[in-house]
Amino acid sequence: MPIRMCLGCRMRCEQDALVRLVAANGAVVVDEGRRLPGRGAWVHSDAACVQRATRSLGHALRSRGLDATPIEAWAARLAGDGHDRKTETTMDN
Repeated sequence: MPIRMCLGCRMRCEQDALVRLVAANGAVVVDEGRRLPGRGAWVHSDAACVQRATRSLGHALRSRGLDATPIEAWAARLAGDGHDRKTETTMDN
């Protein structure tokens, strides 16, 4: 399984423990199927990691001025559900 780094907490994890974000039509969206074209950024599906990652998304996706509203709403829903996958499968470097 490929290892990716969370843009929010910088922890290295297996790809299955992270969610892929991409730039699409001027906004950052969650790539649930992991098949959307373009550069992707990876984050844990917990609100704290998503919030920390929003500052770095423009640089990571190599696209300035992106609207992060869709992923902020997604993170708010996660926070309400108490969903935290960060404690699942992780690997040390």
